[in-house]
Amino acid sequence: MSKCQLGDGCRVAESADILPPENAQSPARIGADSVVRAGAVIYPDVVIGDRLQTGHHAVVREETTVGHDCTVGSGAVVDGRTDIGDGVSMQTGAYVPSETTIGDRVFLGPRAVLTNDPYPLRQGVDLAGPTLEDDVTVGANATVLPGVTVGERSFVAAGAVVTEDVPPSTLAVGTPAKHRPLPEQLAAGNVHR
Repeated sequence: MSKCQLGDGCRVAESADILPPENAQSPARIGADSVVRAGAVIYPDVVIGDRLQTGHHAVVREETTVGHDCTVGSGAVVDGRTDIGDGVSMQTGAYVPSETTIGDRVFLGPRAVLTNDPYPLRQGVDLAGPTLEDDVTVGANATVLPGVTVGERSFVAAGAVVTEDVPPSTLAVGTPAKHRPLPEQLAAGNVHR
């Protein structure tokens, strides 16, 4: 088995590490015209669409699917068993835990943190990452707690701590986050693109 499967036009920095498959794992597959920068690590059993862009030292763990036209910023970590849609942008230092689902055209700001463990000491509970539906924006340094769903076209403000589901087309602000109607300028379009 080969170390990885690269689509046409891929560029992988010499110091990037695409880990070889072990046991029954399949090699990582990275789509066409992708760029994997220095220090990035991509595990086996990862399937990535076309035109991926990583920053330096980004990590994508096993059993993760990443769609087309995605960015995994410098120092961002995507833990295993995660599904990520098309056109997703995860900025510097974003953290995506295992068992998370991210829809299309989602934006995670710098140091945004999604969580999957309701108890820091893992007291025998199943992990459940959040679900971010299509066109969600999560601001810098915001935190989304385990099992929370952030509805389509919602906006989580910078620094917010989201402890409960956010309805579609809603602004979540504060700690813990309170829901407000989405301001007109945010509702009018995808402002983060």
